[in-house]
Amino acid sequence: MTTQPARVREMFGSIARHYDLANHVLSCGIDFYWRARAAHIVACWQPDKIADLATGTGDLALALQKRLPDADITGVDFLPEMLELARQKGVRQVVLADAMNLPFADGSFDCVTIAFGLRNLENYSAALGEMCRILKAHGNLLVLEFSLPSIAILRTAYRFYLHRCLPLLGSFLTQRKNAYEYLGDSIEEFPDGNAMCDLMRANGYASPNFEPLTGGIVTIHTARKR
Repeated sequence: MTTQPARVREMFGSIARHYDLANHVLSCGIDFYWRARAAHIVACWQPDKIADLATGTGDLALALQKRLPDADITGVDFLPEMLELARQKGVRQVVLADAMNLPFADGSFDCVTIAFGLRNLENYSAALGEMCRILKAHGNLLVLEFSLPSIAILRTAYRFYLHRCLPLLGSFLTQRKNAYEYLGDSIEEFPDGNAMCDLMRANGYASPNFEPLTGGIVTIHTARKR
């Protein structure tokens, strides 16, 4: 049986060259706004050292570099194909590593970010704990992730798009339908705003909060290390 990390590695490695195009088309370009909002929140914290986990092709790391040009920002991913694209796009510093087992000392970063990546990790609690480990005391965490709208009619329409339209469009753009079938299923299983806040509290964080965007199809979760 294929393990979750192996499955994710195979799926995302196979679509790396088409990943950015698919993201922008399937979100109708709104993903630029989501990352810009996340970068604005991080910039308000004024961190000096940031780890952007599951950085992929580096879109959030680049948004952070733009808002915080003097910060030390490290993009981390376990797929070399993605990191090579991130380098080509201008991410200054990248590290090949698994977010579940990071090669950084305790308390190394003022801020940790992860965009559309926590949902793909094998164990949410263990991942949040590992992020907390590398944060300095009172350091900040930001998680940008897909979610389900709270308004019933919007949720119904979004689920139809997720499970019926998205796999077909994703297949057309990347020739990998299974990656986009997985996307819809993983969004359904991901903890909602209050549940994620509870998970953060249980793994070393204080003052968890969440901000739904675009009707709740994505949510920004934030918290501070105790």
